[in-house]
Amino acid sequence: MALGFTPAVEIYGTNAALLNERLLEWEHTDAAGFVSDQLKLTLDIEGLEGLPSLGGRIGLRVGYLETGLEDKGLFKITQRTPYLFPLRLVLVATAAPFDQDEFKQRRTASHGPTTLGALFRQLTIRYGFSPRVAPDLDAEKIAHIDQTNESDMSFLTRLAKRFDAVAKPVDELYVLGRKGQITSLSGKPLQEVRLSVTRDNRPGDRAFISASFTETSRAKFEGAKASWWDVATCKKREVEVGGAPFKVLAQRYQSEDEARTAAEGEMRRVSREGLQINVICPGNPAFQAEGLLVLDETWPGFMQGRWSIDTLTAVGKRKESYRCTIKANGLSSPQ
Repeated sequence: MALGFTPAVEIYGTNAALLNERLLEWEHTDAAGFVSDQLKLTLDIEGLEGLPSLGGRIGLRVGYLETGLEDKGLFKITQRTPYLFPLRLVLVATAAPFDQDEFKQRRTASHGPTTLGALFRQLTIRYGFSPRVAPDLDAEKIAHIDQTNESDMSFLTRLAKRFDAVAKPVDELYVLGRKGQITSLSGKPLQEVRLSVTRDNRPGDRAFISASFTETSRAKFEGAKASWWDVATCKKREVEVGGAPFKVLAQRYQSEDEARTAAEGEMRRVSREGLQINVICPGNPAFQAEGLLVLDETWPGFMQGRWSIDTLTAVGKRKESYRCTIKANGLSSPQ
């Protein structure tokens, strides 16, 4: 994606004219899974009578004047902090789907026998979402699972993690799918964003990129073990996936199928999350959590490959700067 040279940001919604006029700095955090996306605005309030009200809904568009702006969604203002000398106001807003009280209501329930797709639809439709489930996850069997004093959305996130998947609201949809899918279940293509290092990569340059690469010992596991309770024989049994050394899952499952699914999911997660990279680079509105980052041949061999973006933090000032900090997990092994 070609980028422009003049960073641009636009706030819309409640008190949009005031916020745009007074905006000094902004920060947008886009996170994977059931984590509330957050928008933070720093405003100049010299001479301002009164403060923007809590509860207002605002939206963010960001990009470059030369190539256009991209809408990052709606947020609800949940916190305001004024400062004296100089007079400043920091507003914190959270992604609109997470501001509903129903999301915070804790429940205790038992589910099953069912399938992952059926349970996901049951728990998301009640909030008015249109559920989307990846075909390879839809028919996964669940013999029994307990929801104990946790919200439905927190429970769904825990459930998705068992199957090495991600559950997250996207506008009016609620999607359940694998990390790193090229096409999102919302029908909108997740761009595979390529990032190159310039030949003269140095601090102070607009295109400067810095990065760190971490390989943890978790990547050294070659297999996983999960236990299940055999009702017919009243014995605990184990399922092994891969080979030694094994990672042993602490939870005991209801059936052999559930134990095998959990072990397979854990192996996928371990092999991916054992490789992590942090990148600080020029801002690009195409970056998004759950999207794909491709580090091309301009990078050192051990960093090249495809990465799944876990957390994206974009910061900027009006027409002065737009930078992104990316935390990502490996999808294909670096050299």
